[in-house]
Amino acid sequence: MTVDFQSLPARDAYALMISAITPRPIAWVSTVNAAGQTNLAPFSFFQGVCASPPTLLFTGANDRTGKKKDTILNVEQVPEFVVNIVPHALAEPMNLTATPLPHGESEFEKFNIATAPSQKVRPPRVAAAPVAFECTLDRIVRVGDGPLGANVVFGRIVCVHVDESVLGPDRQIDPAKLDTIGRMGGDYYVRTRELFTIARPTGGSVARASSG
Repeated sequence: MTVDFQSLPARDAYALMISAITPRPIAWVSTVNAAGQTNLAPFSFFQGVCASPPTLLFTGANDRTGKKKDTILNVEQVPEFVVNIVPHALAEPMNLTATPLPHGESEFEKFNIATAPSQKVRPPRVAAAPVAFECTLDRIVRVGDGPLGANVVFGRIVCVHVDESVLGPDRQIDPAKLDTIGRMGGDYYVRTRELFTIARPTGGSVARASSG
């Protein structure tokens, strides 16, 4: 099958992309608006950018009417946010926070999700999240307009909270203990406990040719 994306409706393009670009890590993003009302929402177009300066990104697509998500509106008002990492144990409450709510209504309160105070930013973090990145806004890059256009949010990491329960004997995060989930197409998710290792190549022409 070969598909010409230039003539493909946006909804069909989206369906193909989320089915093929997998697994996608989930950024469970907490924000506040100018009035101090909290918001919590999941985004699966999420990735680290670089370590110097420590930066990550997530993408908030416009809804089907072309309206920005509450998360984006909040970050424009208060340029800070927290990216909470989602383990399997929090899959259900994370999914609930994808429910469309009236602007200003808090998912934390609606779905009884406990908060913990952040140290360097105003939005709270999810108390049960094993890892939470406090971020200040670096920039928002808008890609496209209208329905399913995107707002790519770059955040500068200023603090991270790591629960002791996910650390190994070397004091590094143990992926089996972290037990994150990844987004697949449709309603499918995957757990990240099935691990395998491949040693990185070193030296010689193989290493010079590698782009990773």
